[in-house]
Amino acid sequence: MDNMDLWFTEYNTENARFSIRVDKHVISRKSEFQRIDVFDSYTFGRMLVIDGFLMLTEKDEFIYHEMMTHVPMAVNPKISDVLVIGAGDGGVVRELTKYDSIQRIDMVEIDKTVVDVCREYLPQTACKLDDPRVHIYYEDGFDFVKRKSNEYDLIIVDSTDPVGPGEDLFTREFYDNCFKALNASGILVNQHESPYYPDDALAMQKAHKHIKSVFPISLVYQAHIPTYPSGHWLFGFASKGLDPIADLKPGWDLLGLKTRYYNTELHKGCFALPTYVKELLENT
Repeated sequence: MDNMDLWFTEYNTENARFSIRVDKHVISRKSEFQRIDVFDSYTFGRMLVIDGFLMLTEKDEFIYHEMMTHVPMAVNPKISDVLVIGAGDGGVVRELTKYDSIQRIDMVEIDKTVVDVCREYLPQTACKLDDPRVHIYYEDGFDFVKRKSNEYDLIIVDSTDPVGPGEDLFTREFYDNCFKALNASGILVNQHESPYYPDDALAMQKAHKHIKSVFPISLVYQAHIPTYPSGHWLFGFASKGLDPIADLKPGWDLLGLKTRYYNTELHKGCFALPTYVKELLENT
């Protein structure tokens, strides 16, 4: 049995799939919301899979988590109160804790099982969940944000795709509530899906349409994440007044933070989008 060939395969579309050779299946848990699996792979290290969809791998998660966190932090270094929705793996929280200026990180995750699994099996991402500034609430992010007003400098929406538990986090009502929960200089960053395959592109367009109808500044930026569908991934940057390029503060480099993907040159460049993506965004 030494030559058993195990592969994890995710369907990006009905006719395109992405496969990773797996060393072993580490754990499987079923929560009331979803099925959570952890695999060890040869090329991408340990992987987190939810309902058959790849959420992160140890090899490339830094790209996603750095781009969600350092882009808004470089625009407003005075951010002190942050709300993170989703992000049960702890990667966004890990990046946020690099900033001494941040005083409070409220993390709202609907599924405690995700957090438990990541604490135990993905310590690389979950390593800062016990930082004293972190407060974890196990509830629906949609309901949580509805109760907040003028409270946060930054909201990061690190949700699953707009199906199942993550669906409400892509609605106009949710973005309205985020706007209300942010203070006057507030920034909203969300994972914005991929523009490449038609179903993903549609979800991306819908999210953008809702956000730009709520926020006066609403832009999209990109990163290359090898294990996500097509490898081309988008993020949304919305705010009540801060422009992510014009208001980029020169002081970020002086903080001396260690990053492997993000830098301030890339920050300016990542808002320059391919023509087909611009056209998709304009047609919303």
